[in-house]
Amino acid sequence: MTGGWQGGPVTPRATCVLAGNPGPMTLDGTNTWVLSEPGSNGCAVVDPGPLDEAHLRRVLDVVAARGTRVELVLLTHHHLDHAESAAHFAELTGAPVRALGDGLADRDRLEVGGLELSVVATPGHTADSLSFLLPEDNALLTGDTVLGRGTTVVSHPEGRLAAYLDSLERIAAMTNSGQVETILPGHGPTVQHAAQAVWYYLEHRRERLGQVRAALADGASDADAVVARVYADVPEELRPAARLSVLAQLDYLRAKGLSGRSS
Repeated sequence: MTGGWQGGPVTPRATCVLAGNPGPMTLDGTNTWVLSEPGSNGCAVVDPGPLDEAHLRRVLDVVAARGTRVELVLLTHHHLDHAESAAHFAELTGAPVRALGDGLADRDRLEVGGLELSVVATPGHTADSLSFLLPEDNALLTGDTVLGRGTTVVSHPEGRLAAYLDSLERIAAMTNSGQVETILPGHGPTVQHAAQAVWYYLEHRRERLGQVRAALADGASDADAVVARVYADVPEELRPAARLSVLAQLDYLRAKGLSGRSS
């Protein structure tokens, strides 16, 4: 399930510390990001990850090696592989934890030790999904909205496909303008060609929607039947995740009146 990604320094301001939780849904593991302005004595940590003392020690070692201290902990969303250790990490560092609705809102501008960050609401994977723009590096930390490899799950019923497509379009506009050139994802390696990756994500979703509509027209009666037809090539351990995405797609098609069904 892993692809050789080990983390490390990625941009002048961003270093990835890879958590030891690889798996079908987490790829190589969760990416914890340490962000600081060069020469600054303060930093932000994004997604401290699972409750793993060894991982948190590695994060603090990176912070110390950069000559900084943690002033702020940020969460891209509430899933445990990203956020389980947040409260404990706050105790270790004395830094506050911020997430959507808990100190953060769309378009907020943050400053940590001279480092500038902007909050970009990107719901869809979950309702509370955020991305963080690192403008000086033309980089966007996307959590699970865009991954470093493969595609993500729309976590029905909280995740909504319409919101997710809107979020992808918003990121696409940022890549097309040159505001974002690199994606720093929550799992998998850094994406150096951000515009191409987001275009692929949008095309993939459109293709899947077409396949789901075809499966319904061909007699698929429920989400499991659609999964069996549309996601037949997906490994068994990923079928539950595929089912969540199918449920989100069915809701989307019903809302658009495109499911071919009245209920």
